[in-house]
Amino acid sequence: MEAATPSAEQQLIDIKNNLAVIRQKIADACSKAGRDPSSVRLLPVTKTVPAERLRIAYAAGCHEMGENKVQEAREKSEALNDLDIKWSVIGHLQTNKVKYITRFAHEFQALDSLKVAAELDKRLQFAGRSMDVYVQVNSSGEASKFGLPPEDVEDFIKKLPDYPSLQIKGLMTLAIFSTDLDRVRACFVRMRKLQERLRQCAPAGLSFEELSMGMSGDFELAIEEGATVVRVGQAIFGKRPLPDSHYWPGFG
Repeated sequence: MEAATPSAEQQLIDIKNNLAVIRQKIADACSKAGRDPSSVRLLPVTKTVPAERLRIAYAAGCHEMGENKVQEAREKSEALNDLDIKWSVIGHLQTNKVKYITRFAHEFQALDSLKVAAELDKRLQFAGRSMDVYVQVNSSGEASKFGLPPEDVEDFIKKLPDYPSLQIKGLMTLAIFSTDLDRVRACFVRMRKLQERLRQCAPAGLSFEELSMGMSGDFELAIEEGATVVRVGQAIFGKRPLPDSHYWPGFG
């Protein structure tokens, strides 16, 4: 027999409690690293969470939401358009889907293609707006993952001033999925070193102050290595209905 769905009131309490636990963990990780907790932004990842539950999450204080799949994000943004939610698209984007995200997204965290950059810039200019963008890096070197190899990022960013509607804010990565924390940390260290290098050589107008890295299972490590955005889903909303391999390439 399936367990009964908790009431809206209970869901609100649960999400608030989970957020409090995560924020305390963020604060503890920052303290360990000698950082100010306000330097880390928590981005709730809402993929597979139904829109009606996201209304409850909004009431609990989740006013930013990150989605992997454009169609799912688009549908939720329409269903919740009466709420002041800042939507972040954090998954791989095909050029034929760009036209959709320019209608609702405030941020795109997975840029790894000049074709997508060009289409995004064209659509944004037509709409008379800009968008915060992160360059996605494949820090683990896994062939199944999206993102640029770290050694290709410097040449890639030199071309980004050609797309003035893209407000480049920093880098994003998914670390290796492993119980070996040294291997996970190595991905974050690689990103921190890349960020330091890009700060010295980035074209004028491009910022690399932001590092989006770390998820429910590894965000504390990411903070220790300089993450300014952590993307947390299951620790807020509970386990998803399908295994992680369905959502993240390269898992397992």
